[in-house]
Amino acid sequence: MRVQPIQDGKEVDFDVIGEDWNTYRLKDGTILKVKLVLAGVIRLNNKFDPLGNPIYMIKSTNVVRVMDVPEELKRKPKPSSTPTV
Repeated sequence: MRVQPIQDGKEVDFDVIGEDWNTYRLKDGTILKVKLVLAGVIRLNNKFDPLGNPIYMIKSTNVVRVMDVPEELKRKPKPSSTPTV
């Protein structure tokens, strides 16, 4: 399916104030850190939410770090296939 480009919006530049990590403990004991990294913002022309705020679309990437995994969930690492120098 092809995504239609946004015809009725304006790209808005931005400065990063902070990109904090969210930390989660999963029911299996694993700890994950996740953050959203903003790549772009488009403000839609003449589109507003019920409170009168302009509507924005964002382009973003989710970054996930596995911080701690219980030993019973891990498997032995495979030997490296990278040749030594």
